[in-house]
Amino acid sequence: MRPAGKSGKAKVKTKGEAAALRMLPSVDECLRAAEHDDALSAIGRGWRAELLRRALAQVRARLAAGDGGADSREQLAARIIAQARAALADDEPPLRAVVNGTGVVLHTNLGRALLAESAIEAIAAAARHPVNLEYDLDSGRRGERDALVEGGLCALTGAEAATVVNNNAAALLIALNTLANGREAIVSRGELIEIGGSFRLPELMAQSGVRLREVGTTNRTHPEDYVRAIGPDTAMLLKVHPSNYRIVGFTAAVELSELAEIGRAHRLPVVEDLGAGALRDLSGYRLPREPIVAERIAAGADLVTFSGDKLLGGPQAGIVAGRLELIERIRRNPLKRALRCDKLTLAALSATLQIYRREDEPAERIPALRMLRRTAAELEQIARGAREILIARLGGGFAMEVIESAAEIGSGAQPTEEIESRALRITHPELSADAIAAMFRRARPPVIGRIRDDAFMIDFRAIEDASALAVSFPAF
Repeated sequence: MRPAGKSGKAKVKTKGEAAALRMLPSVDECLRAAEHDDALSAIGRGWRAELLRRALAQVRARLAAGDGGADSREQLAARIIAQARAALADDEPPLRAVVNGTGVVLHTNLGRALLAESAIEAIAAAARHPVNLEYDLDSGRRGERDALVEGGLCALTGAEAATVVNNNAAALLIALNTLANGREAIVSRGELIEIGGSFRLPELMAQSGVRLREVGTTNRTHPEDYVRAIGPDTAMLLKVHPSNYRIVGFTAAVELSELAEIGRAHRLPVVEDLGAGALRDLSGYRLPREPIVAERIAAGADLVTFSGDKLLGGPQAGIVAGRLELIERIRRNPLKRALRCDKLTLAALSATLQIYRREDEPAERIPALRMLRRTAAELEQIARGAREILIARLGGGFAMEVIESAAEIGSGAQPTEEIESRALRITHPELSADAIAAMFRRARPPVIGRIRDDAFMIDFRAIEDASALAVSFPAF
């Protein structure tokens, strides 16, 4: 029985529609015809057949609905092949390059830090060739993959040893699990942070097998709060840099050096989670000073955890640096194998660390630092060049104005600090800001901006050159 339409009656095919359906070629016929199509013949038979099946189903559905026909079987086959070819052209990889016009330099949703060219080259070489990932070239025996980056990390931070896992949450997880599994870690209430994706420090600690012992209050914690909380079950003192929020006003916090003294007096390791983990002073970029890893090690932290893909400007990675004995314990933890980095990440991180060691000014070669350092005058020039490009591509009707803007670092780094920037404000009398934003997202490559005051904005803090806006737009 045919399904009923909205009227409750089944649609009856006309003789012409039925004849057109009988004219449809089989998948095998379409496959033979597709062998002469340059685009379809260049892909594997399995995917070619799937595209043809989908196109055949679409043509069949249109014919069944009375939407036209064809004079011959060959014409229908040609139509099916044309649709399959169009579907192939639209079959882009899910991970696509986009233009970051959000004004957020380290945008988590857009992949955070762009890599230096030498890091990109290192990834390509590691992907293309066998490498000494866990092979000691001197002894001819099995090596340790941490050795590829440990020397650079120790030289830059002053740590005795270092290890790397796949992100900073993993770095803190394995440090907690190694040093305090089944016991207590003491943390100030003012440092019980929540990071992106509703991921909370207390939950991470519970997952690591560590019991949280809170001390102090939300806005004030004193050294004696830690001392009074120490007991037989205390395994470590944890300090967390509140990189993604600020408490101001009537506040007090225990300095790391003070906490380190307490730790030494009670023979407890002190671990600090820095989050962003700057290796150089950023105050020269007209930004507030961010804690530097080497200074935290010197101030007495036994272990410091930080990200590779934030202010360091490298690939996604979680780094643990500090005392050799504690790092060795982390390496023996079974979680280390589950959380370890692959050769591509280590290749990129090693190349990025080389820039820091060899260059007096790493911002010349590390994109994230270079973007943060650029002046408003440089951004103004880029914005004006992009405006001319977009006017030529979009034609009349669109109003485009270069305006002052406020950008930010992103990824939880100094969230209260704004960076002077420049943006292009785009409006159209017949299009809403949402419609313009959607149009730019459909461009090739997609342009991701933001909406403010009923206008679509493209901020140029994270756009290196005006030519990035030489994009093509679909019909609108």
